[in-house]
Amino acid sequence: MTIPTELLSGYRQFRQTRFAQEKEQYRAVSSQQTPHTMIIGCADSRVDPATIFSAGPGDLFVVRNVAALAPPCEYDGGYHGTSAALEFAVEHLKIANIVVLGHGLCGGVAAALSAADGVPVGRFIAPWVGILDAARDEMLAGDPALGGEQRQKALELLGVKHSLANLKTFPFVEQALQAGRLHLHGAWFSIAEGALEWLDRESGRFARVGE
Repeated sequence: MTIPTELLSGYRQFRQTRFAQEKEQYRAVSSQQTPHTMIIGCADSRVDPATIFSAGPGDLFVVRNVAALAPPCEYDGGYHGTSAALEFAVEHLKIANIVVLGHGLCGGVAAALSAADGVPVGRFIAPWVGILDAARDEMLAGDPALGGEQRQKALELLGVKHSLANLKTFPFVEQALQAGRLHLHGAWFSIAEGALEWLDRESGRFARVGE
C-alpha cells in the first residue's frame, strides 16, 4: 500500500483529533445525510467551504468545479456533474439554501478573461468557463478602462450573479423557490484576508460579513 505522505499524516491527525472529538456526530449521519445548505464552490485548493463555515459532517452538500459556476439547464447528451448534484440536492435532500461561493484571484475567471483576448486556456477549460462569456463581454464593453485586478474581481462577482441566474433556469429549482422552501445566496471569499462578502438581494451589491 502506497499512500502519499501528506495524506497519510493528515488522515492520522484526523483520526486522533477531529474524528475522536466528533465520533458521535459521524455515527449519527453515517446512514443518512440531511444537509441544510448546498455550496457551489471552486475546485481551488485554497477555498474549502467546510473550513470557511466551520461545518461539521453532514452540514453541507458541496459541489466544486472550475470557477464555482452553475451552468444553465440543458438536456443534451453531455455529462452534467454539477447539474446532477443540483438535482439531487433540491429534489432528494430538500436542502433549504444554495450558496454560490466565488473567490479572489480565481484561476477559472482569469481563464475566461484570457479567452476574451484569444489566449488558449485548455480544451476542456475553455467551453466550461465559456459559461461566463456573456457576463464577461458585457462587463468589458461597459467599462473597457478596467485594470487587470479590477476586472478580475468584477468578473468574479458577476460570475456569482450569473450562476444564480442560471440556477433559476432549472425547473425544479424554480418550483422550490416559488414554494418558499429554497433560497439562493451569493458570496465571495478573499483568500489573503480570510474575509467573506455576501450578496445583498435588494441592492445587488456584495458587503463584507462582520466577524
